[in-house]
Amino acid sequence: MTDNNQTNNVAVSDMKLELVPVPVSDIDRAKAFYVEKIGFNADHDVQPGNGMRVIQLTPPGSACSIVIGAGLGECSEIKPGSIKGLHLVVANIVETREALLGRGVEVGAVRDLGGILFARFADPDGNSWLLQEIPATFKKEV
Repeated sequence: MTDNNQTNNVAVSDMKLELVPVPVSDIDRAKAFYVEKIGFNADHDVQPGNGMRVIQLTPPGSACSIVIGAGLGECSEIKPGSIKGLHLVVANIVETREALLGRGVEVGAVRDLGGILFARFADPDGNSWLLQEIPATFKKEV
């Protein structure tokens, strides 16, 4: 008899989170917001047919991208605006917040939550994002 609670000792290979679906109601408006206002790179904007459109956008310096579009199977079934709390880790939250404010993005005040700094903003559909800064002094304490 085997114990189903026993840990399997087989090594798991690297797993890299590289693409997160973000549901939007107006694809072109969302693309403009992420590229023009937030500064994401537009990696792909393809329409392979059958009503499908795939737009991949990557934050500056990130290895992980987001995808917006139509005809994306179960990803297209996610309610626009339902993604909450995606984090964009930044070196200087005050500078990043000021840059986004200067681009017309409504960004909340910087909040200190026990040494880690956060500021919230949302896309036109209400998907929410958090700028996050972990100050060097906090990293040394951990």
